[in-house]
Amino acid sequence: MDATLLLYLLSGLLILLGIAGLILPVLPGTPLMFVGMLVGAWAEDFTRVGPVALVVLGLLAALAFLLDFVAGLLGAQRYGASRLALWGGAVGTLVGLFFGLPGLILGPFVGAVAGEFLHGRRLGTASQVGMATWFGMAIGAVAKIAIAFVMLGIFVFALVF
Repeated sequence: MDATLLLYLLSGLLILLGIAGLILPVLPGTPLMFVGMLVGAWAEDFTRVGPVALVVLGLLAALAFLLDFVAGLLGAQRYGASRLALWGGAVGTLVGLFFGLPGLILGPFVGAVAGEFLHGRRLGTASQVGMATWFGMAIGAVAKIAIAFVMLGIFVFALVF
């Protein structure tokens, strides 16, 4: 097998793992996709996918990665969440990783509610902050997926044309 074919196979594998990482939070989706695209560009000595495309792809990957973390916090903060609610949402997200999809959905909500409740707010207000946190995370996930597919489109366009 020649080196170009091996690099393309590695590129495809990394991109597929990155796509899986858009759903599975254990895998850093867009960074893996970017590394796969970088390897794919390297396979052709950066003649098809050049520096400009790679910079754009890298910036998009960084933006998607940042949005994934910040969106839930912004949703909670916009509703006036306390720092304990923000920390609770972050901890709930981490703990939720160990409980699969239900944990990923409920973890940030439960963590933010618990943090807000510990801050001294009533359960109704704490629940609203939890919903705002969850809603922010859902918007962040949709944005991350959209950016990832824009990245894929740019890469394929640069590779083919």
